[in-house]
Amino acid sequence: MKIIEQAKAPNPRRVRIFLAEKGITVPSEEIDILKREHRSTAFTAQNPLQQVPVLVLDDGTAISESVAICRYFEEQQPEPALFGKGAMGRVNVEMWQRRMEFGLLYRVAQCFRHSHPAMAGIEEPQVKEWGDANRPRVIEVLSWLDTELAGCRYIAGGEYTIADITALVAVDFMKPARIERPGGLENLQRWYEDVASRPSAKA
Repeated sequence: MKIIEQAKAPNPRRVRIFLAEKGITVPSEEIDILKREHRSTAFTAQNPLQQVPVLVLDDGTAISESVAICRYFEEQQPEPALFGKGAMGRVNVEMWQRRMEFGLLYRVAQCFRHSHPAMAGIEEPQVKEWGDANRPRVIEVLSWLDTELAGCRYIAGGEYTIADITALVAVDFMKPARIERPGGLENLQRWYEDVASRPSAKA
C-alpha cells in the first residue's frame, strides 16, 4: 500500500492530517506536478484525471479523491470517528465537509490556480479574472463561518472531524494563494489556533 502525492498540494495534506489523527502510517511516493509528472502514462493509469493523491492498495487497486481515501481508512479503523457517529452525526459532518470543500477550499484553490505564476503552464487556460472573482467569495465564507463558530468549538459541532481538516487546509492554503485573512474574526481565530495546534496539523 502507498499514497502517491505531492507534499505541498492541499489535497494530499488533507489525507495526511486524517491519517495522523487516526494514528495510521502509509508509505508515500512523491511526484512533481510542476514537472508534469502527474501527466505521465504511469500515473494516468492510476488516475485518468491526473490528480493527487492516489491510494494504491496492495492488490493494485487505485483509489483517488481525498475524501474517498479518507472514507476507506474510516471503514478500516472507525475510531476516532472523523466522519461523525450515528445517522444524524454523519449527515451533519457530510454537510459541513461539503460546505468547507466546495465553499472554501475550492475557491481558495481557484485563486491559486488561476493567479499564481507557477501554475501558468499547468492550469490551461489560466483565467486571472476567475481567480480574482473567487477572492471576495473566500472572505464571505470566512465571515459566515466566524458567525457559525460562535456556538461551537469545531466546524461540525463539539467534535473534531474531517470538516475541520478541510477548513484548516483551506485557510493555510490562503497564503500561497495570496489571500489575506481579514481581521476581527475572533471565533475563526480561536478555532484556527485550536486545530492548528494539534500534532496532526504538522503532517
